Amino acid sequence: MSDSLFSALAETGYNRMFDDVQRLLIQRLWEKARLELQVDQARQRAGQVNGLPPSTFDSLIDEAARRHGVDADLVKSVIKVESNFDPSAVSHAGAKGLMQLMDGTAAELGVRDSFDVAQNIDGGVAYLAQQLRRFQGDERLALAAYNAGPGAVQRHGGIPPFAETQAYVQRVLSYYNPGETRFDYHA
Repeated sequence: MSDSLFSALAETGYNRMFDDVQRLLIQRLWEKARLELQVDQARQRAGQVNGLPPSTFDSLIDEAARRHGVDADLVKSVIKVESNFDPSAVSHAGAKGLMQLMDGTAAELGVRDSFDVAQNIDGGVAYLAQQLRRFQGDERLALAAYNAGPGAVQRHGGIPPFAETQAYVQRVLSYYNPGETRFDYHA
């Protein structure tokens, strides 16, 4: 047999093997996508948003989010991280209510009672909207400002190098964009 025949056989075998691997990879990716779709549909049927179960505050959240032009899912994610939906939560720094408003910030926003759920949500969403406008819609910077203050974000030219703030931004975004990680090559 000539070298060209061996070469042709090797190339044909390689092409077949490549085609088989490609078909297997596509099949596994298709199965994974179908499974993720089924999980998303099950969550929607259960009333979950981004993996968060429905709360008794959803109508207030939706209303405030609409009024201030903020995504309600982002607000819900902030509340999850800030207070875990506990309207009577008080932080070690003195932040209060669902959206953990500091007294000074609450007063600036017209919130008279941070433990009043409607006032707290409306004030917190208004503050989040301010930060989103200040940072041209950059959710990461707006969340950092919500946690550490807009001055800290401006001084550091981005998310401040505070472990608490960096973890806060990641946690909120993990609820807001669940499963949004880098591409998973494990088909």
